[in-house]
Amino acid sequence: MTRALVLFAHPCAESFSAALHEKVVSTLSRRGWEVDDCDLNAEGFSPVLTEDERRGYHAVGPNLAPVQPYVDRLRAAQALVLVFPVWNFGYPAILKGFFDRVFLPGVSFRLENGKVHPNLTHIRKLAAVTTYGGTRLRAVLAGDPPRHVVKRAVWHVTRPDKLRYLALYDMNRATQARRAAFLAHVGQEMERF
Repeated sequence: MTRALVLFAHPCAESFSAALHEKVVSTLSRRGWEVDDCDLNAEGFSPVLTEDERRGYHAVGPNLAPVQPYVDRLRAAQALVLVFPVWNFGYPAILKGFFDRVFLPGVSFRLENGKVHPNLTHIRKLAAVTTYGGTRLRAVLAGDPPRHVVKRAVWHVTRPDKLRYLALYDMNRATQARRAAFLAHVGQEMERF
């Protein structure tokens, strides 16, 4: 049985992101996956990397203490699915804070002779499900940091066999039909994931 950690980062239960999150969780669950549904806002995850955490960042072992339960959940997963909106061409602060606080030395990577080596290679599948307020062109002109972080940085520390980046652009003008089509597309991708 595949165990997926689904990280959801939107504070509003009535949002389209919440509908995408529900589609991901229900589809994977129906397929028989064990889903660890981590709603960062509902769980009250603090995205703030404290002064003490930053000073102890490289102390492999002790650096885990403030976020040990999240580290354990990440280490138990064979798949990682990120569900989030893109705000200001970046991640919501709570998801960025998860990366800052949980993707630590000794967790997501290890340093050997000053080089970063992947440490989450047990994660064989990686997906991001997201929405952008602006068009794809606007995202490209801004550098599309969320896409590049998933497809480069998160990919680098996981080295998955399967990677999906599912994005609905121009959400500010998306019709109900376009949103419904994207929701169906996400369901189909999770069926094949």
